[in-house]
Amino acid sequence: MSKIKVDAVESRNGTLTLGASGDTVVYTAGSIPNSSLDNSAITINGTAISLGSSGTIPVGIDWQSSIKAANFTAVAGEGYFVNTTSGAITATLPASPSAGDQVAFKDYAETFGSNALTIARNGSNIQGAALDSIIETARASVLLVYADATKGWLYTVQSNAGDNQLNNFIVATGGTITTDGDFKVHTFTSSGTFTVTDAGNPTGSTTVDYTVVAAGGSGGGSDAGAARFGGGGGGAGGFRQSFPNPATGGFPVAAQGYPITIGAGGAGVGQDVQGNNGGNSVFSSITSTGGGGGGRDVGPSGTNGNSGGSGAGGGGAGGAGGAGNTPSVSPPQGNPGGSWPGAPNPGGGQGGGGASAAGSSTGGGTTGGAPGGNGTANSITGSSVTRSGGGGGGSWPAGTYTTAGAGGSGGGGAGASASVPAVAGTANTGGGGGGAGGGGATSAAGGSGVVVIRYKFQ
Repeated sequence: MSKIKVDAVESRNGTLTLGASGDTVVYTAGSIPNSSLDNSAITINGTAISLGSSGTIPVGIDWQSSIKAANFTAVAGEGYFVNTTSGAITATLPASPSAGDQVAFKDYAETFGSNALTIARNGSNIQGAALDSIIETARASVLLVYADATKGWLYTVQSNAGDNQLNNFIVATGGTITTDGDFKVHTFTSSGTFTVTDAGNPTGSTTVDYTVVAAGGSGGGSDAGAARFGGGGGGAGGFRQSFPNPATGGFPVAAQGYPITIGAGGAGVGQDVQGNNGGNSVFSSITSTGGGGGGRDVGPSGTNGNSGGSGAGGGGAGGAGGAGNTPSVSPPQGNPGGSWPGAPNPGGGQGGGGASAAGSSTGGGTTGGAPGGNGTANSITGSSVTRSGGGGGGSWPAGTYTTAGAGGSGGGGAGASASVPAVAGTANTGGGGGGAGGGGATSAAGGSGVVVIRYKFQ
């Protein structure tokens, strides 16, 4: 940068221009005499000079000495050293710019590669598009000049900036984050917040995919009397998903926090007690309902299983299965539990419903407890995982009725048999718990829920 000292000038009926970009014009009182400027105007770098005054006017970019370490709004004619060491920063361009306005940015700490600088357009186009820019290469420096309303701000100088526009992807935090190719996956096994810091744009990504699984219900208790028929299996937690979708065809997000709720599994119960429903899991407007609690065995007339995301199995000796997909959503979040099929009277509990199949209704006669319905598999994490299997019904401990119902695939727990206790639904799968019966004094708990969110990040 050079300095231009003004000693004397003369311009009549014209415009005087001093200095080039990067220069500083220094003028002193008396160096610009009135008599030399009849009918003339002096403007230096957009600043009008008062005759007979003195001062210093920067020409071109005036680099600021204050390092920017947080979001800020840029001023025309200024350059900024931006430090993103502590996190991504957004620089908002000036509102209502004029042709020739300039703004410059420089990566101060060589950290744009890990924490990007977003240049927010503030109503004007950038490079002719109504899109923000993102600078995500270390040591980058850029100079933008405003041209007109059509093209807006144009990059006239850029160093080590890479592809600084058009491919703007979602940036977010929260949960356990893994990578699957060009996609980030956030898995929540406990309640938290999915925080979107950049909502992306249509040429990058603007939406997320989700799998929201509620908690499974517990199995029903067995009869405290001599008969001790089996309790029904717990229903699986509701299973809702948007996967797979293209990067801009799923659930739209904005730059904000989205609370995540993970449902807890229904607690196991003792003899003659109805099973407990599982807790709901929630992501934004998507709620999956907890699975129903299993019907208890109070022979000779077992109780019905509870309704839920998937319904629970009815208790031995007469219980009907609980309804699934309650409340109703489309596509359905679950299936009903199994119902007592009729005579002969002795027998086990019915199977809890799963995400892809109803609970079995074969838990009577010589079959013992009935199996739970199977869950649903998806690959939102990058690997196929099956969730929301129904719990198996508990068995009757005497004679030929001692076989417990198996848990459905996807975390469903098996029912109790004569010598083996009921099995809990697997944690963070939404599996239903196994029903009590046989030698088991209590039923098993349902498995807790899970929320998985996926989006394209590069």
